[in-house]
Amino acid sequence: MVKAKSGKRGFMALLLLPTMVGPATLRAQADAVPSAVAPAAAAPAARVNLNITPKRLSFSRNSRSASVYVFNQGNRAATVDVSIVERVMLPTGEIKTLDDALANAEAKPFAERLRSARGLVVATPRRIVLAPGKGQTVRLRVTPPANADAPEYRSHLTVATVPPRNTGLTAEDAAAQRSGELSFRLTAVFGLSIPIILRTGTPDVRADIRNVRLDEETISPDGVGVPRRTPILAFDLDRLGGSSLFGNIEIRSAAGRKDVIGLARGVGVYPEIDSRAVRIPLQRRPTAGETLDVTFVDDDLTPGRVVAKASLTAS
Repeated sequence: MVKAKSGKRGFMALLLLPTMVGPATLRAQADAVPSAVAPAAAAPAARVNLNITPKRLSFSRNSRSASVYVFNQGNRAATVDVSIVERVMLPTGEIKTLDDALANAEAKPFAERLRSARGLVVATPRRIVLAPGKGQTVRLRVTPPANADAPEYRSHLTVATVPPRNTGLTAEDAAAQRSGELSFRLTAVFGLSIPIILRTGTPDVRADIRNVRLDEETISPDGVGVPRRTPILAFDLDRLGGSSLFGNIEIRSAAGRKDVIGLARGVGVYPEIDSRAVRIPLQRRPTAGETLDVTFVDDDLTPGRVVAKASLTAS
């Protein structure tokens, strides 16, 4: 189980929109809803399903423009905001917003190492309207810094749906509520985020795999099935060069047909961290004495190149 990936990231937020009629007092209770509060009414499913391609953008001093295609796979029209935001990777692989990371004592040191590309990237248009089954191109232009003080800068292109104007209770709905009753309507906001990387010099992509060990965890191996005790291969993926890492991890048995028994795609290590923890579920438990080969393969600048490898013999 790799807890976070550095490619496309989806998120869904819920907007809680209250409408109050007359005085009411909200009290926090663990076992009951106060009588002055009406149960939350869930809004109808938005049925907006966004997709974006490519899942990652890289620029150099010689490549200053690119485009992405945003597609509405749902059956309802969507208004989508396009923005450049900051996200920070932690050694666990988790990715937080910059504000959240700065507000967290453990995450703050990594947030302070972030080299933002936000002031160097322009995306247009900033808002698009997508009919069901339709898409639109968003163009990006970068301006490299005159005096680069880092080998790599990064921000994230985020596309997020805008709640309809009629979100919330209408005046008629509010008038129908009893005095002192507080009503809520929940509206989902769907979004996707992809990294934008600007390299200012010659890329330096080097890595190491260390501290390889077998573990066990109760999880759903494929994220869908019933959780069960599952063998895990855990290790640390170190970034040795000045550039970020992005690639795929394969775990194979060293004997026989060298079958793949563990796989993680789109694993990254960003420059604000030197190492990240990786945990990958295995399809089966290795037998005693069996050797496993762990390989990190680049999927960015030189796809297919083996960047790092290690082995473990099961006991």
